Amino acid sequence: MDTPALPADPAGPPSAVERPAIVIDTQVVMDWLVFRDARVQALTAALTSGALRWLVAPAMRDEIRHVLGRGVAASYAPDLSFIEAQFDAHALQVAAAEPQPLAGRLVCRDPDDQKFIDLALAARARWLISRDKAVLALSKRARLRGLAIVTPERWSFD
Repeated sequence: MDTPALPADPAGPPSAVERPAIVIDTQVVMDWLVFRDARVQALTAALTSGALRWLVAPAMRDEIRHVLGRGVAASYAPDLSFIEAQFDAHALQVAAAEPQPLAGRLVCRDPDDQKFIDLALAARARWLISRDKAVLALSKRARLRGLAIVTPERWSFD
């Protein structure tokens, strides 16, 4: 059952119900919080202003913590306190989405990315932001379900 939208308060920010939901994969979060990539500037401005509801399930936060400790990310010496603070300030913690029945499910070639797709669809997010080719390959089928899967450069409120 859909929750009805609440009227906007002209004196304050939009309610959580009015703000469009968005799911962001780990690479894009790293572009924002570790690499400070200018290509995600419009997206991060919308996130940090509160214009979007950034949905994060526990496994997603666990994944970013894991990735930050190894490889390229670790060589950037990420500010873990800053990253955790950004999650605390801007992410809406939600329960993991239950996997949909295989019939009709959008299945990602990369099982590690399935959690992003499942959450975005279950939560009726407007966008799933990713650079992952396996995720982006599902964009046409996802659009039929009301989900736009796009890169950060192609994302906009339009």
